[in-house]
Amino acid sequence: MSTRRKFIQSSVLGAAALSAGIPKLSANNPPAEKKKYPPLKLGLMTYNLGKEWDIDTIIKNCSETGWVHAELRTTHAHGVEVSLSKQERAEVKKRFEDSPLEAISLASAFRYHYEDPEELKKNIEGTMEYLQLAADVGAIGIRVFPNAFVEGVDREKTMEQIGKSLGEVGDFGHNVGVDVRVCVHGKGTDEIPVIRKILDYSNSDHVYVNWNCSENDVKGAGLEANFNAVKDKIRGIHMHELTSEYPYREFLKLLRESGYDGYCNAEIAASAEPIRLMQYYRTLFLALQNEV
Repeated sequence: MSTRRKFIQSSVLGAAALSAGIPKLSANNPPAEKKKYPPLKLGLMTYNLGKEWDIDTIIKNCSETGWVHAELRTTHAHGVEVSLSKQERAEVKKRFEDSPLEAISLASAFRYHYEDPEELKKNIEGTMEYLQLAADVGAIGIRVFPNAFVEGVDREKTMEQIGKSLGEVGDFGHNVGVDVRVCVHGKGTDEIPVIRKILDYSNSDHVYVNWNCSENDVKGAGLEANFNAVKDKIRGIHMHELTSEYPYREFLKLLRESGYDGYCNAEIAASAEPIRLMQYYRTLFLALQNEV
């Protein structure tokens, strides 16, 4: 009897302790849910796929496949260039505004690493002219390059020059309502720590980053640390082949959790079946976000 009594007492005490440590589930105390982030939005960077398309074809192909943004590369077949007249610019703006696309951006090839001051000045002035074009056609941002370290020139001096040049064009862009996005690109300048220094040298709140999904993103401190170093400045994304070794799933997760609400633009090779390619690419893009 004594043994049986001790067993009952220990069972009751154990149950009480267990129940005290585990909250009861009810309608007023449901299980915690993981925070749900909206899926990222897909766009086209017309460097290769889309290179030969005019504006109507870009709108048609993107709309049919659920791509909602277009980044128009200068010198390509769509013809959105600084040579357009005021009326022609207004017509381009209206065509995109009347389309299912949410927005457009422009992609230039201006760069600010030149040792020659005249060449540097030419690129700064050209960027400002291009920013005005972007404003006139309704683009939300432009892409520019750093673009390299010059042999025989101090790296710190080059980063400072690039940064100050970006600060100048970034402030001009802000005044006309267009973002300036410096691409993580170039010989030696395609590393996040370098881009971070360039941003600091710009001394401007109006210079942003175009993340380029390159192998250097995972070097040094690693993807998450590199991402965190510039996440508050990211205004554009260039993605490439989603089946590559690049950690797209991890990157897209970081991007969503950061609150990024811009566009992820695919810069991929052309195809004889562009609609089919774009459909598959979008499906994989969503799958990597666990959205299909």
